[in-house]
Amino acid sequence: MADALTLEDLARRTGEPAERLQEWRAEGLIGVDGSDEFALVDVGRARLIHDMLHYGHSLEAIARAARRPDSVFQYFLEGMSQHFSRPLYTVPDAAEMAGIDPGFARRMMEATGIGEHGDYVDGEDVEFLRACKTSLDAGYPEDALLQILRVYSETMARAAEVSQRTSHFYLHQPLEQRGLAPEQMMEQLRDTFSKIEPLVEPALMYFFRKGAARGGWDDMLMHLEEEAGLAEKPETPGQVRQAIMFVDLANFTPLAEAMGDLKAAGVLDRFREVVQVAIRRCHGRIVKQIGDAFMIVFPECYSAVSCALEIEERCGAEPQFPAARAGLHWGPVLYREGDYLGSNVNIASRLGTEAQRHQVLVSAEVRNRAKGLEGAEFIRLGKRRLKGLVAEVEVFEVRVAGPGAQERMIDPVCGMELGSGEVAARLTLDGRDHVFCSDDCLRKFVRSPEKYG
Repeated sequence: MADALTLEDLARRTGEPAERLQEWRAEGLIGVDGSDEFALVDVGRARLIHDMLHYGHSLEAIARAARRPDSVFQYFLEGMSQHFSRPLYTVPDAAEMAGIDPGFARRMMEATGIGEHGDYVDGEDVEFLRACKTSLDAGYPEDALLQILRVYSETMARAAEVSQRTSHFYLHQPLEQRGLAPEQMMEQLRDTFSKIEPLVEPALMYFFRKGAARGGWDDMLMHLEEEAGLAEKPETPGQVRQAIMFVDLANFTPLAEAMGDLKAAGVLDRFREVVQVAIRRCHGRIVKQIGDAFMIVFPECYSAVSCALEIEERCGAEPQFPAARAGLHWGPVLYREGDYLGSNVNIASRLGTEAQRHQVLVSAEVRNRAKGLEGAEFIRLGKRRLKGLVAEVEVFEVRVAGPGAQERMIDPVCGMELGSGEVAARLTLDGRDHVFCSDDCLRKFVRSPEKYG
């Protein structure tokens, strides 16, 4: 058999002990009938069995599923087996085929996560390594190439994950709930995916071109700023001057505890929409989101301050919505693989943590660069020692100039801000009036009012 593997070959390619593979063969899960040999498809089968065991399936249950022709297991077994059935090459052999140094090949593999077959790669991986060599031959530095490829790898993995997850939640599960037989369900899914898949690559390239146009514009402004003497030349590759903003929802943790994960996720969806609308208008870019917190960067301070005030205004206009808060700082930071690092990032983060509900706190550097912003006023709060920072930071609060917004009431349980027409329940206790967004929050308060003092 052309693709025959020995037990030792299979153990090396899968990382599984030979004894375990023998056990799986005894259950009829891998191996060639009537032979001591294995096939390339057994690499994929072994991977699937390994992961199922780690998810809590017993070997006996896996064997029963494998014997059922109508089991979903068979569908995934076929797909994974095909994925791992391609010819494989050792890293030195692949490097020789691609015309590159084996050490460089390993660095590329580590940076991008290719070579999922242990110490082997397939033909598609070899073509990728050839493309890497073309970039190097064109004069692209290895360090820069590694940064680009790491971001591509992580971004595309995330894009693929969201496709799989949403397909499972919105396609697969509803079909199961309709009681379709596995073969009918898989046939319908295959038909749907066959129509969607041709759209994936054009969509990815469309958004890449959009991002490339935006990146080119920012790069042009950076060059013009340096040429005009408005910014110093960077001291090291990757150093740029940016306005960094951290913005989140005040009291989001108690809100999530009071309302539950599903409703809290709905609040987060609304908050993300608010943030995205504001940054599009103010030329910002989301670097990352962790829970309800966003890190956003801007090429200059006017846009950063405008964006923070717009987010605050939009959150205040949302019915039954928690207050936002933000911290901003300006200065040199290090750009690495789509992220920004350095002490100036830490200052912005600490200002965000220091801010109270409805507050936008900025450093003196931001105030000095944006003090001419029309419609904004800066209030000096003095020097503060922020958590984790040695030196004190001069802090300003920035507000929309003019009369303040109408005061809103706060649910003491979930922290939700309520307008006069959004109050679901009221309670007077010990001479103090309390308002609630729902009867559920009222009941929680009545049970333990001391928790929400």
